[in-house]
Amino acid sequence: MIIGLHHVQITIPQGAEAQGRDFYCQVLELKEIEKPNSLKGRGGFWLQVGNMEVHVGTEEGFNRFTTKSHIAYQVEDITFWKARLAAHSIEIIESIPIPNFERFEFRDPFGNRVEMIQQL
Repeated sequence: MIIGLHHVQITIPQGAEAQGRDFYCQVLELKEIEKPNSLKGRGGFWLQVGNMEVHVGTEEGFNRFTTKSHIAYQVEDITFWKARLAAHSIEIIESIPIPNFERFEFRDPFGNRVEMIQQL
């Protein structure tokens, strides 16, 4: 039986960890958590998001701008996040409306599709 979701993984180009930490830890204000010693040599870093984890791995040869795959962060104040991302020159992409939610999308600096979603 599946009892929950433990983590999701996204990827960034190899060697882009500093830029990734800047975006995810500074702009999105996510907390970095320590990776197990057995995985530290593989690159990337891990983030805590509520009671879940986002694992940021490294991967070459993949065009992240061509996929609909994405991660959606649930937020309390979607207006704040639109303004914060716009202040960092991140293009806001309006999403197709769905009942009871306000949402928008953007691409992180590496091309990963990201959604911000707020329950109304």
